Amino acid sequence: MVDKAEADRALKARHRAMWAQGDYPSVAAEVIPDLGKSLVEAAGVGPGDRVLDVAAGSGNAAIPAALAGADVVATDLSPELLEAGRRLAGERGARLRWQEADAEALPFDDAAFDAVVSCVGVMFAPHHERAAGELLRVCRPGGTIGLLSWTPGGFVGRMLATMKPYAPPPPPGAQPPPLWGDPEHVRALIGDGVTEVTAERRTVVVERFATPEEFRDYFKQRYGPTISVYRSLADAPERVAALDAELAELARRYDRGTGGGHLVMEWEYLLYTARRVSA
Repeated sequence: MVDKAEADRALKARHRAMWAQGDYPSVAAEVIPDLGKSLVEAAGVGPGDRVLDVAAGSGNAAIPAALAGADVVATDLSPELLEAGRRLAGERGARLRWQEADAEALPFDDAAFDAVVSCVGVMFAPHHERAAGELLRVCRPGGTIGLLSWTPGGFVGRMLATMKPYAPPPPPGAQPPPLWGDPEHVRALIGDGVTEVTAERRTVVVERFATPEEFRDYFKQRYGPTISVYRSLADAPERVAALDAELAELARRYDRGTGGGHLVMEWEYLLYTARRVSA
């Protein structure tokens, strides 16, 4: 029988390796460059605030928070993403601290931060209740929790659902990431730990790609979850071809363009902010 702690370590090692594949920093910079800034603004982050960015990746939210004058700690499970973030922060003149950490077991004291945020990051932690509990624990009473997550019915949620039948089955207890984009799910996770809740569905317009096939191939080369699924299909060329067709068709369905030579897609996300109540 596999020890639960050992199984969890193995799961986290797979997640760490998945996000180190490809080039997620380029995805964040080229496809969704302004999402982190939108989250920072919605969370009201300002000078002197102690801010924790959970599952920060390469700093899509952490760097704008630091540039707004906050005292920021950016954490992620993948050291490769943190190193990319350090380089980007240096290029932009942002000063902040980068620390490897598991979103489900944050190495910080209770109530250590004025704001705890995550931009399409913590949603990928496999055990949602554990991650939500940590967000609450490290946020001070009266502090802000700000989350930006892809919705189940939006483009990225549908992309992950499209890939799911082609991927190995998830481990027991792991929950689908886009559930964080469902306000009812987040309400159940955060519970009575917050007040002054806002949960707003918004969209980001993505015009990076000329064709559905260009979108698909870009994500096959750069986005960790997509790379992992395709690698699992290495010995099944017919399934690779089927997934190729499904991903291209998904992008085609979401195209809102007018034939101007490139795709115009709207990707839906949930922007959630709340105030931490006293314990």
